[in-house]
Amino acid sequence: MNKPALQSPVLFVSDAHLGGFSEEENERIESDFIQLINYCQRNQIQLAILGDLFDYWMEYPGVVPDLARHLLDRFESYNNELGPTLYITGNHDNWTLDHLTNRGFYVEHEQHTFTLNGDTIMTLHGDGLADNRYDLKRPFMHQILRNKHFIALFRSLFSPKTGIKLMKYFSRLTRQFDEGPRKADKLNQWAAEQLNDTEIDIILCGHDHIPRQKQFTFGTYINLGTFCHHRTMVYYNNDGISLVNWEPEMQSLTQFETTT
Repeated sequence: MNKPALQSPVLFVSDAHLGGFSEEENERIESDFIQLINYCQRNQIQLAILGDLFDYWMEYPGVVPDLARHLLDRFESYNNELGPTLYITGNHDNWTLDHLTNRGFYVEHEQHTFTLNGDTIMTLHGDGLADNRYDLKRPFMHQILRNKHFIALFRSLFSPKTGIKLMKYFSRLTRQFDEGPRKADKLNQWAAEQLNDTEIDIILCGHDHIPRQKQFTFGTYINLGTFCHHRTMVYYNNDGISLVNWEPEMQSLTQFETTT
């Protein structure tokens, strides 16, 4: 599938962690997301996913987790009209085969850099990058879990039912370690260095679950926060870029107020 030609306006979303909560909460998050897709399709807004749409995702040949089927059905319809939707996998949902691609997503496991309205924009999940040139090393556990040999071994040792169950348990156990001020400080510093040393104008990511916007001398860094808790995301149009909230009751995007 060809890379998506992102055009303004575009909405960047991350960290919905569907499947990581109670049945009632998962249904609420999924419903809010479907309403957001409806809004974007009505208003011809492109969507881009920056990782951890699911709290766990381990595909086997012909078998996928039974997660958010209504959302994926809705995305497939959206992608047929406005797609392909960029999907950068995170540390909870990178064990993919071809299901997401067949749903109309353009799947990227590292980062996606593109130019929009004269701005060079780098998008990633935020847990690290394999390319040492970016100086954002993944934690050792993340390196193991993303390793193709480990994934092949995991699939060979465990049946789909057992493997998906284990991934679900492990993801819930480790989600708490993906957030917090220390990770936020690390990403803030890394973004400042990248904006200073490269031609990148804007960096967007998620992962640490703390929504914020940082304006540096040489560019802008925005962390999307979470869809599951904050309903925050980044909206880019011809008027600029901003951190926004999805308000399902109002069926609208509103400016997110942050003190950072």
